Amino acid sequence: MTSPSVVFDRVDKTFSNGTVALKDVSLTVQKGEFVSLLGPSGCGKSTALRLAAGLGEVSGGAIRWPRAEAGRVGQSGIGFVFQEPTLMPWASVFSNVWLPLRLAGTSKRVARHEVMDALSLVGLDGFAGAYPRELSGGMKMRVSIARALVTRPELLLMDEPFGALDEITRFKLNDELLQLWQSLGWTVIFVTHSVFESVYLSNRILVMSARPGRITADIPIDAPYPRDESFRSSVDYGGYCRQVSAALHRAMEVRAA
Repeated sequence: MTSPSVVFDRVDKTFSNGTVALKDVSLTVQKGEFVSLLGPSGCGKSTALRLAAGLGEVSGGAIRWPRAEAGRVGQSGIGFVFQEPTLMPWASVFSNVWLPLRLAGTSKRVARHEVMDALSLVGLDGFAGAYPRELSGGMKMRVSIARALVTRPELLLMDEPFGALDEITRFKLNDELLQLWQSLGWTVIFVTHSVFESVYLSNRILVMSARPGRITADIPIDAPYPRDESFRSSVDYGGYCRQVSAALHRAMEVRAA
């Protein structure tokens, strides 16, 4: 057995304006899992993700990163992909991907191999010299993913990264993400409000209630990988989507005790 990548132990989060974003959230994500956080807008999905990244303090409870605490993961063990690509428009694709290494003190010459390898993983090694204005929406998101990959994280946190893309591009990037996840052995926590996307990608879905955010269902998706278009049109996929959709509707009716 390997130690979990991240553990939430009865976590609460209340913001300075009094908004209770999370209440009594407990979850354990094992190494190698692909877990989706699914829930209505404003339920605290993104807040939970940022806390998992260490980008904020809990108001109650605790978050642990057992593998990092055991020395099995370095300081660069967490990668974060935001809802928007958040690229520097004045910088080349190479420089955007180099950024986390540059901030860590790695020179451009030393970082070149890692940056080009990350771009190759997302199919953009031929665009290192291009600028964000020259890229499509899907390509910009690939650059953002490459920037998260360049530090070789074990835990990848993704906050609705494909939500603004058209359906065809979104499906393609879903497939590419699963291929990378399987080949590189990441642990992924993926925030989405799409039932269909969560079922396609995940081996486990955590459904969250409306504010204050709480986990109301933990649903395993036992369909095998690799997944492709045949899974999207299968009876099993439809059944899982109905199950998750019903859990989401129940979660939306939950009120704070």
